[in-house]
Amino acid sequence: MSTATDLAQRARESSVTPWVRDNVGLFLVLPGLFLFSAFMFYPVLYLLYLSFTKATNAPPASIHSGNEQFIGLENYVSILADPSFWNSMGVTWLFVATSVVLKLAFGIAVALVLTGERVRGQRFLRSLVILPMGLPAVFSITVWSKIFDNARYSLSNKILLELGLEKANWMTERWLAFFTYNVTEVWLAYPFIVIITVSALQDVPEELHDAARVDGAGYFHRFRHVTLPAIRRPVLFGGILTSAASFQQFLIPFIFNDGGPGSANSLLIHYGYTEAFGQTPPAYGRAASIMMLTLLFIGAFMWLNVKKGKLAEGVDER
Repeated sequence: MSTATDLAQRARESSVTPWVRDNVGLFLVLPGLFLFSAFMFYPVLYLLYLSFTKATNAPPASIHSGNEQFIGLENYVSILADPSFWNSMGVTWLFVATSVVLKLAFGIAVALVLTGERVRGQRFLRSLVILPMGLPAVFSITVWSKIFDNARYSLSNKILLELGLEKANWMTERWLAFFTYNVTEVWLAYPFIVIITVSALQDVPEELHDAARVDGAGYFHRFRHVTLPAIRRPVLFGGILTSAASFQQFLIPFIFNDGGPGSANSLLIHYGYTEAFGQTPPAYGRAASIMMLTLLFIGAFMWLNVKKGKLAEGVDER
């Protein structure tokens, strides 16, 4: 009898042990998956739920009372018919396009300088260039908001006056304010592009440049036909990541001029925030639907860029 029990025990152990050994990775990531679900999936699901309600801070539809009034797709229909939403959508996409182009151009240019053969003190310069990454974003944005203040003797207007030009109303003229958004966004993100580009440039085989020189290619021809193709994928990857960050930008319009003048420069995240907290009573349900649409657009944008940019090539799809 004991022999049969021992055999059964051994059979169970022999079947369980290989399974545990083969799935040990799953057990290692389970705590991380739990935390990720708690801090990511649950808020998104709750946001989705709120988007189908008319939740405000006033009874009977209170975000705190648990008796939010269910209204189905009414929030989405209302938003998609609202010109303010489409203005915010257009401004956001324009901001993404212009800021990403400027960030890539400036970041690549700085990286080329930092890796130039004639540049001395490269380590010091690289540490200096990435300094903005060590500063809190709210601090940097606040400083830039004071640089572009409408006051006559703000730094930007003082420079204009020294050049014999008129002072500019940076915060109250729409496209001037939009320009200041771009300048600040470039300052915040260009160190990331520089780091990626410098790393990519160091991996470009010097033999390719030597061969191009032998063929009589100048600097710009070598950059276009040798350097740029070699660094395309990492730079494209950095551009996609920083474009997603631009899409989610909130602090710049919030600190500069609250998306002004009026709401002309209100980016999507700021627009949703204003719907939730910038009016009485707050429209939590409407704001939640704006954020869900934003999340949808960001997800589609990232997927298309990764797919079209072929950044997933070589990844095992098992």
